[in-house]
Amino acid sequence: MPHRTALITGANRGLGEAIAARLHELGHHVLLAGRDGAAAAAVAERLGDDAEAITLDVTDPASVAQVRDKLREVDILVNNAGVLETAGHTPSGVPIDLVQREIDVNTLGSWRVSQACLPGMVARGWGRIVMVSSGTATYTYGLFAGTPGYTVSKVALNAVTSLLAQETEGTGVAVNAVNPGLVRTRMRPDAERTPDEAAADIAWVATHPDGGPSGVFFSRRKVIGW
Repeated sequence: MPHRTALITGANRGLGEAIAARLHELGHHVLLAGRDGAAAAAVAERLGDDAEAITLDVTDPASVAQVRDKLREVDILVNNAGVLETAGHTPSGVPIDLVQREIDVNTLGSWRVSQACLPGMVARGWGRIVMVSSGTATYTYGLFAGTPGYTVSKVALNAVTSLLAQETEGTGVAVNAVNPGLVRTRMRPDAERTPDEAAADIAWVATHPDGGPSGVFFSRRKVIGW
């Protein structure tokens, strides 16, 4: 694959950092975006040449617009930024303000950044957008009620994935979702899968060759049901 520019949200730690590192290893210019710009800058410095940090709050339209106006061409977008606020709550009792926070970041934040990057991808005739989704949000295997707001936010993110894929059919842009599995991060310190293992799968989707699928849900490099 030619040298591309990849923007990764939530890249200042954990899975996002691992995704950025993997794409950097593959020879791409990586833009590490995070609300904590200093932390993102530290990661970019460790990666070295062809890595730079961007301060970005995906919930803030002005922040996204500012980054959009400053960026060079973005060929690959990995919407990784996410929060988990509703673990342990029941659907009937979960505080709606926590649900709102998860939707703001996990769904609308990803949608907002995609809207900022997508027109340029379509104009250039090539692009890859990857939504980092969740196994909690599949009707095929059953929605998980133990994280109600998070589950709803990822179900909605899957819908955004499908809709953007429909819109961009035939343009050279592919929009897909990935279930990374349970990954050992600050969100899930007890998980068995390492960030590097999950990042390799996500980078595989983000660099998929032309003619590959769009509008599908991947898990460990296999298409799974929504």
